[in-house]
Amino acid sequence: MALSTIISQRKLIKRKAPRGFLKRIFKRQKPHLRLETRGDLLVHLNCLLFIHRLAEESRTNAHESKCGLIQKDHVLAAAKVILKKSRG
Repeated sequence: MALSTIISQRKLIKRKAPRGFLKRIFKRQKPHLRLETRGDLLVHLNCLLFIHRLAEESRTNAHESKCGLIQKDHVLAAAKVILKKSRG
C-alpha cells in the first residue's frame, strides 16, 4: 500500500452539515413544522444517501453504455430508477 493511501485513510473529516441553512429553509417552506432537535441532520443524511445512490446508478448506466463520462441521460435514467425504488 502506498504511503499516500494510508495517510488519506487516517484523516478525519472535519466538515459539518449546514444546520443553519437547513433550519432556515425548513422555516421558510413550512413554518408550522416542528422538527426534533436533530431532525435537520436526518434530512441532510437522507439527501447525501440519495446523491450517493444516484451517483452509483449513473456510473453503472455509463459503464453499461461503454461511455467514459457520465452524461445527462445516464443521470436522468438513474433518477427514474432510484425514485421508483424509494417510493416504497
